[in-house]
Amino acid sequence: MRNPNIVILGAGYGGIMTAVKLQKSLGANDANVTLVNKHSYHYQTTWLHENAAGTLHHDRTRIQIKDVINTSKVNFVQDTVTDIKPEVKKVLLEGGELSYDYLVIGLGFEAATFGISGLKENAFTINSINSARMIRQHIEYNFAKYNNEAEKKQERLNIVVGGAGFTGIEFVGELANRIPELCKEYDIPREKVRIINVEAAPTALPGFDPELVEYAMNSLEARGVEFKIGAMIKEVTENKLVFEKDEQREEIETNTVVWAAGVRGNSLVEKAGFEANRGRIPVGEDLRPEGYDDVFIVGDCALIMNEETDRPYPPTAQIAIQQAEQTAANLTRLIRGEDHLEPFEPDLKGTVASLGHNDAIGVVFDDKKLFGWSATAMKKIIDNRYLLKLGGVPLVLKKGKLNFFH
Repeated sequence: MRNPNIVILGAGYGGIMTAVKLQKSLGANDANVTLVNKHSYHYQTTWLHENAAGTLHHDRTRIQIKDVINTSKVNFVQDTVTDIKPEVKKVLLEGGELSYDYLVIGLGFEAATFGISGLKENAFTINSINSARMIRQHIEYNFAKYNNEAEKKQERLNIVVGGAGFTGIEFVGELANRIPELCKEYDIPREKVRIINVEAAPTALPGFDPELVEYAMNSLEARGVEFKIGAMIKEVTENKLVFEKDEQREEIETNTVVWAAGVRGNSLVEKAGFEANRGRIPVGEDLRPEGYDDVFIVGDCALIMNEETDRPYPPTAQIAIQQAEQTAANLTRLIRGEDHLEPFEPDLKGTVASLGHNDAIGVVFDDKKLFGWSATAMKKIIDNRYLLKLGGVPLVLKKGKLNFFH
């Protein structure tokens, strides 16, 4: 009797945690586990805004897969997925193909541009190590260029961030810390630089507690962030952004637009024929899509409804990690011949948003509100806890955020 093949696509939070949990729960002779990822590393998506602003080096954010995977139990294939064919239980890669008995899809997100003219061509998105590095270098290039031109161009110093949700707010918080350093380095008066956050909703951080939102906006405005709330972005060109607020069209001259306002699941899952909603697949309580007993979906590609609010759970790292743990446990049951799978219940411990390296807001443990340093410390504890789960104490010491007083 041959061992079943388990193939895991993507080494984001959901994919890599599924692999790490399976290597603990299954013996080398129980199943053939293969993890596919296009890079040799896993990266912490929740730290990318720091890399993009230049406040944290990108090497801190990425973790080599071989450092956390036991290669005698999990086969790591560095390749890019090109197609998923559930009807024949195959995954096509740029460099070959894999057959599976069980498939775990954790392919992450793509930016959703909502059809805004010129956005895809002219705006940056924070969605990988490479994209974050490009934003950092682009901002620095424009600062360097500013004083080397006879005619000073204000658009080089206007940084526009589309979206005041979680990523947008965390990114402008890092920028607010970084800009004074860049001004010093490139001989530019701080008052010349504008950080402008444009949000279509009637409030920043939609869904957050209003008291926390007010604290966040006050903190960021005090450090020079301008907010355009209730403003719809209409167009992005190489050197300007057009938005509409109160039925008035306005333009901002800018060479730097960072889009942080919308994500969708990976388009490969739609092409595979699963029923999908903006790239996210509705799954049952065992995280399997209807009609596919051999497929589990975790992370950004999984659509799970919150019965209480009748809205989907947001695709957060916290939920992806919990889905991975549940999926690994259920796969272990299936491999051992058990029929009963445990249902997935998100256990939301709270949410913390950083506002730069020394300020944050959050709601934890049944609606306890945190502001300032205590929220910053909680954010670091959450980040370190993940590293502990992934690679134990050595990984925390190597990659963790251990300085609680800065």
